Amino acid sequence: MREGMVTITRIAEYLDGIENKYDEMGKSLSEPGAASDQDRYRRLMKEFSDLTPLVEKARELRKAKADIADAELLLGDRPDRELKDFLQDELASLKERQARAESEIRIMLLPKDPNDGKSVIVEIRAGAGGEEAALFAGALFRMYSMYAESRGWRPELVDSNPTEIGGFKEIVFAIDAPGAYSRFKFESGVHRVQRVPATESSGRIHTSTVTVAVLPEMDEVDVQIDPSDLEIDTYRASGAGGQHINKTDSAIRITHRPTGIVVTCQDQRSQYKNKDRAMSVLRARLHEMAVSSQESDVASARREQVGTGMRNERIRTYNYPQGRVTDHRIGLTLYKIDDILNGDIDEIVDGLITTEQTRKMAQMDGAAAG
Repeated sequence: MREGMVTITRIAEYLDGIENKYDEMGKSLSEPGAASDQDRYRRLMKEFSDLTPLVEKARELRKAKADIADAELLLGDRPDRELKDFLQDELASLKERQARAESEIRIMLLPKDPNDGKSVIVEIRAGAGGEEAALFAGALFRMYSMYAESRGWRPELVDSNPTEIGGFKEIVFAIDAPGAYSRFKFESGVHRVQRVPATESSGRIHTSTVTVAVLPEMDEVDVQIDPSDLEIDTYRASGAGGQHINKTDSAIRITHRPTGIVVTCQDQRSQYKNKDRAMSVLRARLHEMAVSSQESDVASARREQVGTGMRNERIRTYNYPQGRVTDHRIGLTLYKIDDILNGDIDEIVDGLITTEQTRKMAQMDGAAAG
């Protein structure tokens, strides 16, 4: 039996089981007293809701197959020319619908990144290139902010270390939006910029780098922190001229003694909000540290982000003189640098997602045939 047939058969068997489970869950949720155990009810509702798109698509596929069988049966009865032409057109349309449903189901069944539904924390740091790198760090922050806003997400500044000419040595922001991580995770790595600095009289192109780290925001239940491991300091927030400067000690610095991780947050207006956000960043960094320590054992899983996603991996080049942006992981070059730096990065992100899905599908087919 061909590999594709093996996969389709196994998917059909799996979908039958999923539908049976879905129907049983629906009955359980409609029973009197189902909500008496609120924790169980919430878990069941979430699982039921998560399965709904897959079950609906499976039923769409089943109907397409049944309609195809009916059309083929009518064609076998040797209809007149007009009806035959109609049935053949209908059959072609139904087969397209079947193929589309099968493809969508295969994507739905791909292994999920457990963090895809989470909010995100993005850390941008200037690398090689001095002030040019700091200026480009600011350009990337603007790009990500505009991209987030185009999707209805609001970026929230956590901490920043601005330079005198408008760049940033470091800037950290968060986006509290379910699913933000699934789009931003591909930005982890080294971003290289090639351009002529305004201060360069000879017109020589300089190359600078900026490092981006994308962390899923972790809940307290995901990463538990012993309060006795923390050293918490407050201090007066600072800001550049014209910016809001707190008159009270509202900025927070948290040191995690066991790891030495230090997190600061000064961009919220209250000490409570700064502490809450700093703890969120600390949990994200501790989670990243735990994942990184296991990398030798799960290297292949880490590559599911199209490349390793490591901070020392050069992922993209922005060439100002040529007006181009190249993503090195998928070999995609676009000559619209202004649009991209204004937040139009969906074409790149979609390309990375498609590449990831294609590889996972190939792995799934190989496992099914094995």
